[in-house]
Amino acid sequence: MIDLRERVQDEVGKVVIGQRRVVDAVLVALGVGGHVLLEGVPGVAKTLLAAAVSRALGLDFKRVQFTPDMLPSDVTGTMALRDGRLAFRPGPIFANAVLADEVNRTPPKTQSALLEAMQERTITVDGKGHELPSPFIVIATQNPIEYEGTYPLPEAQLDRFLLKIDVGYPSEAEEKALLVLDRVDVTDPGHDAIEPAATPAEITAWRGEIRATRVAEEVVGYVAAIVRATRTLPAVELGASPRAGVHLLAAARATAYLAGRDFVTPDDVAGRINDVMRHRILLRPEAELDRYTPEDAIAAAMAIVPVPR
Repeated sequence: MIDLRERVQDEVGKVVIGQRRVVDAVLVALGVGGHVLLEGVPGVAKTLLAAAVSRALGLDFKRVQFTPDMLPSDVTGTMALRDGRLAFRPGPIFANAVLADEVNRTPPKTQSALLEAMQERTITVDGKGHELPSPFIVIATQNPIEYEGTYPLPEAQLDRFLLKIDVGYPSEAEEKALLVLDRVDVTDPGHDAIEPAATPAEITAWRGEIRATRVAEEVVGYVAAIVRATRTLPAVELGASPRAGVHLLAAARATAYLAGRDFVTPDDVAGRINDVMRHRILLRPEAELDRYTPEDAIAAAMAIVPVPR
């Protein structure tokens, strides 16, 4: 798996400089059937990254640009007249990888249709169920600095995302390398240079191998203790849910697998804990006024729980 991971990173690196951590996060989510929320200011290649990773993994990719006037049927599909008969016309959700661009710019009704598809892997139109492709991943993006005209995802819906990744600015060296990428005028580098490094069948095989990754009882107890500790912190209004523990252990399994191991260590848990839990912790207003962050709460919870040896 290490070799395959490097091949994917190298292919994505042809059009996106840096952001290797984000590529790893998408691999982790795809390996356990989860979804990813990318948060970052405009211009840090969130959209380009999602498209590049999908191509490098050999996945059918579709992009949905969310706007305030979108309807659920614009995402899921609708019944249309074809050759004199009503037939289902699939929406953009019918792809292996779906980019939900600026997901917080569409009303809650449309957000719910997307999140239901993420959870159930099926949609229902006119009383008939339609199964989504497999593998299936939603990569959603949102802008953390512009809230006018947005519909922030409530905590219950944020909980559906396996990982929330903060996409930051590149380093100085990465930004210099980005400036000399081959491009036409100001357009992004084309995806044609990216060669698929995997197939959907290989991804399905990964999932079976990740499920077989061994987790010691002590590591299971470590995860449960951290999750429970977040609920007792005085600065926290709402701690991590039981689903957070399930997702954290799954992400740790995938992280171990990407590193070429068939067993999970406490370091695998620690390496993914912020990505899994930062969007699941609701702080008290007074803590936010003191500039306390979810990452601070996670660190406090980890400090309470002894690391298994």
